[in-house]
Amino acid sequence: MNVTTKTDFPVTDAVRGALAVTLRGCEELIPQDEWVRKLARAQATVIPLRIKLGLDPTAPDIHIGHTVVLNKMRQLQDLGHTVIFLIGDFTTMIGDPSGRNSTRPALTRAQIEANARTYYQQASMVLDPARTEIRYNSEWSDPLGARGMIELAAKYNVARMMERDDFAKRFKEGRSISVHEFLYPLMQGYDSVALKSDLELGGTDQKFNLLVGRHLQSEYGQEPQCILTMPLLEGLDGVEKMSKSKNNYIGISEDANTMFAKVLSISDVLMWRWYTLLSFRSEADIAALKAEVEGGRNPKEAKVALAREITARFHSEAAADAAEQDFSNRSQGGIPHDIPALQLPLADGGTPMGIGALLKAAGLTASGSEGNRLIDGGGVRIDGAPVSDKGLKLGAGTYVLQVGKRKFVRLTLG
Repeated sequence: MNVTTKTDFPVTDAVRGALAVTLRGCEELIPQDEWVRKLARAQATVIPLRIKLGLDPTAPDIHIGHTVVLNKMRQLQDLGHTVIFLIGDFTTMIGDPSGRNSTRPALTRAQIEANARTYYQQASMVLDPARTEIRYNSEWSDPLGARGMIELAAKYNVARMMERDDFAKRFKEGRSISVHEFLYPLMQGYDSVALKSDLELGGTDQKFNLLVGRHLQSEYGQEPQCILTMPLLEGLDGVEKMSKSKNNYIGISEDANTMFAKVLSISDVLMWRWYTLLSFRSEADIAALKAEVEGGRNPKEAKVALAREITARFHSEAAADAAEQDFSNRSQGGIPHDIPALQLPLADGGTPMGIGALLKAAGLTASGSEGNRLIDGGGVRIDGAPVSDKGLKLGAGTYVLQVGKRKFVRLTLG
């Protein structure tokens, strides 16, 4: 990489390497020349840079789409820099208006504290807890007080605030914008002042807020931070950004078998995007793997490797091994070892039960008619054998009922 910039410190190969790590998969690095100077200074002085990521604990858990920025933090952490995981317990009470077309409802203090504990526990699956500085922005925001808030608000004007796309759109459409929402970018920017951050990370939807941080640091006489925006990860469908509401997500607390299978469900095209944003393999390794696939290697092998890496990160290597074996067993029509068990009584006299009613009673379908439709489509098996007779009845005994590839119940009747 050819970097041409004036600096008081030499731009060494190590600095160029650190820049390459920074740029991998990112959307924007602003301004890049300032970041190179910071990297060169850090290497020459052996003083680590301060890298900040703020997350508002608005939900009790996170999915792997959220880990895109966490992965970048870990990469920079591994370069020796100080990583600050900032929990926005104060800003959560305001509510981030980014990308919103209405005012975000406020959370209670108890909800915020519970979510914050879960957030950090889950983030620790990616970051090295021993080398992570945990901060809460209530530390400096609460003592700011009314006078301090007014002084802070005086450092930014309404015209600049209305440049935000979401504010401009809501204003044009006559939708409500609460005055307290203007405070959110200011408070997030003030976090950078309080932490003296050198770099702040965020999703592409956070760009405005991150730039406010640069402005406020200048206002307070500090060296402005650089900002690094990371793209929003496409979900399982490969179209929409990963979101729980769109049901195209993988939660990082999901069980290993489900996580592994979901990664294998993505398209071959999306797989390479996920490799770039989620894998810790080097870009050279990924490029070599992609060349092998283009040369004729089965892309499923590359996808299995990605599924193993992601599953092992949030569980363990042993869990990834077991998940791979479980998936292989299912795909070959086999029955997993660990499936839920259920016991149901038969009517007086041991009268056999119809398959449609059994599927519903076992919780595998919502209704008997749904079970019949699945039988017509070849989606129901008993003990591994497909069911084609909708009039089938089962008497006393133990059976493994299967619907689709992933729903199993070991059912005992009698």
